[in-house]
Amino acid sequence: MINLIVVHCSATKADRDFTEQDLEVCHRRRGMNGPGYHFYIRKNGDIKTTRPIEKIGAHARGYNAQSIGICYEGGVSERGRPADTRTEAQKRALLTLVRELKGRYPRAIVVSHHTFDPRKACPCFHAEREYRDVSC
Repeated sequence: MINLIVVHCSATKADRDFTEQDLEVCHRRRGMNGPGYHFYIRKNGDIKTTRPIEKIGAHARGYNAQSIGICYEGGVSERGRPADTRTEAQKRALLTLVRELKGRYPRAIVVSHHTFDPRKACPCFHAEREYRDVSC
């Protein structure tokens, strides 16, 4: 049962492109069978499906079976520091996707990846606060 929507960033510099194909290569090099996230949001706001929603993700150790993973391109400043680099198009797309997923999984709670691993800055903003009141 899906009860979490976990938001991530790709941890890549905002001034560089990191496509869904780059994401796939990166995850395969880490021994995965493709991207661990279900959705990937490009800087221009395009939402890419990177893993079938029916397939358990590989994005939040210990929580994958009960969650949907969303990742947005960026999350690191041009200087290499964690930062909320979301474009306005990404913010709109992420809100749209969260609403859609909440419609499908109304009891799901939106959380940041760093909720499960506080050593990580990912996704460089507090998804819990931003999407707390979102409903379908």
